[in-house]
Amino acid sequence: MVEIKNVTKKFPGVVAMRNMHIGIRPGEIHGLVGENGAGKSTLIKVLTGVHVPEEGEIFIDGQRVSFRNPVHARDAGIVCVYQELNIVPMLPVVDNVFMGRKIKNRFGLLDYPRMHKEASEALAMLGNPDINTRQECGKLGIGLQQMVEISKAVIVDAKLLIMDEPTSSLGEQEVKQLMATVRKLKDQGISILFVSHKLEELFDLCDRVTVMRDGEHILTEDMSVMTNERLIQAMVGRTLDNLFPYVPGNKGDCILKVEHLNVTGSVKDVSFEAYGGEILAFAGLVGAGRTETMRAVFGADKVDGGDIYIHGKKVNLKNPGSAIRSGIAFLTEDRKGQGLVLSQAVKTNLILANMKRFQNGPLLDWKKIDENSDGLIKTLRIKTPTAGEIVGQLSGGNQQKVVIGKWINCHTDIYIFDEPTRGIDVGAKIEVYNIMNEIAAQGKCVIMVSSELPEVLGMADRVVVMREGRVMATIDRDSKHFNQEDIMKAAWGGQVA
Repeated sequence: MVEIKNVTKKFPGVVAMRNMHIGIRPGEIHGLVGENGAGKSTLIKVLTGVHVPEEGEIFIDGQRVSFRNPVHARDAGIVCVYQELNIVPMLPVVDNVFMGRKIKNRFGLLDYPRMHKEASEALAMLGNPDINTRQECGKLGIGLQQMVEISKAVIVDAKLLIMDEPTSSLGEQEVKQLMATVRKLKDQGISILFVSHKLEELFDLCDRVTVMRDGEHILTEDMSVMTNERLIQAMVGRTLDNLFPYVPGNKGDCILKVEHLNVTGSVKDVSFEAYGGEILAFAGLVGAGRTETMRAVFGADKVDGGDIYIHGKKVNLKNPGSAIRSGIAFLTEDRKGQGLVLSQAVKTNLILANMKRFQNGPLLDWKKIDENSDGLIKTLRIKTPTAGEIVGQLSGGNQQKVVIGKWINCHTDIYIFDEPTRGIDVGAKIEVYNIMNEIAAQGKCVIMVSSELPEVLGMADRVVVMREGRVMATIDRDSKHFNQEDIMKAAWGGQVA
């Protein structure tokens, strides 16, 4: 259906993709994996006409094509649903579905009756007949917004639908709905290029998989003969004997104590303690109140009741500034929207949380900033050409390391990691885990909010399980209840003895 041969794409100072080749069959779900920076995004942008390669060829149905822009690629039948959805929230569903390709009647006016009909039919075919095409798209949940995006591909009779990390922001039920939708599209003969860091999704869904590394093709094989270990080795170029490099915590003093914390509508009478030298995980289903609890502790959300103690001293954290001054770092799950200024340089982002440290009188001391940035880039193994590189140009894993570096510059005692490995590859995950271990080894306390149970079980010394804004259980690593079954039981509201 779609094939690229010997494609090379260069940017100033870097070859992003070299002699890349991949073939996608009709009605095939084809997985694409690789570490952050492996060239997956470049491949997607070449296929969708965003980038024009310097070398190589693209074929659709055996015919050579040349895309000068994304419209040409779309007209040829290639559509992409990106990780950051291309939705205009204030516009109705129908206008989002037909964005850039409105239908007009014989009088030259927009033919809304026909557009509503076709949009409704497309959404019904995807298993969402109840979506009101007149409703504002921003009022839909993320999962339904994604279905609106996918319906665009149905409307244009796409031959290839590229899905870039489609489950990264979805809950469990939304993921199941998406998987069912992808299989429906396959049954209709649409080819799917499924890009994901979640290897279990590839084994569950894909017919074949292609691995990229350093901008090059490594292998393409049937999933029926692929193993988890071999797939990881192909991605990172080495074996990973331990995906979760757990180091037993050396439990020290209680650094953070929260008593009877309440936030209207999201956090209900939450109490917990976090100790130096340990990794404390917060687990639970989507909407359990984990992130809301951390935002309240960090002063980002208004607290309606409860007390917070740091090193035994009661504190009043009215805003994030007061939390930072009290020694709390919060690595938000939305690194692009809340953790970084994507248009600024790496070195600028690294000082954002503690700019006073780098002032010389009223001005910034750029010599000191450069020295600090070079040290953090080396320590955290941030892959960037220079400290002056725009942070938005880095891969997701390296952006996450920049966020970590920003908070390391604050010399805090409490590090809250909210979904620290979301959207980053296996190799980058292990590097983030090692950084968390190093912080804990310094006697500081690490709090990790995670929706990935293997991650929780692999890295935590203790687990707080939440449901509907309440703490359901606190489980030590040496407890007989420290297992997936009991944690899920608590997350669903069951009692853990």
